[in-house]
Amino acid sequence: MPAARKSAVPIAREPTYTISQLAHEFALTTRAIRFYEDEGLLAPARRGQARVYGERERVRLKLILRGKRLGLALAEIGELLDLYEVGRNERAQLALFLEVLGQRRARLLQQKEDIDAVLAEIDGVERECRRRLREEARLGRPAAAPSPGAAPAAAGKTS
Repeated sequence: MPAARKSAVPIAREPTYTISQLAHEFALTTRAIRFYEDEGLLAPARRGQARVYGERERVRLKLILRGKRLGLALAEIGELLDLYEVGRNERAQLALFLEVLGQRRARLLQQKEDIDAVLAEIDGVERECRRRLREEARLGRPAAAPSPGAAPAAAGKTS
């Protein structure tokens, strides 16, 4: 009788990714991923000349992109990522994230106020232009074609 063969227990290996696979998954260019490496946000292993990305790098890339969508600077994103790496504790990371998000919200609200003010000014100038056109039509004067790039005389006035 032949000796029973012991089956080798497969060693659980962390999945790895190439730069092209990550670029495809996250709809990025490989150049963008290399940029994040240059900025110290990603640190893939090397096999010869090839970059080998583990699950850690994949998650970090996902978090970088989320931070960018929120409008965070790369330095802020890096600080948040580094906090987690140092302590493996989310408390400091979450506290800083709340602070950064609060600052981002304040900047966005200020921008929104500024945009609302400009839109209100545009509305006023448009109303004045329409009023003046109606007045010209009432008086029977033909509307003269404005010269390109010329602002109406009412541009400085508010209604």
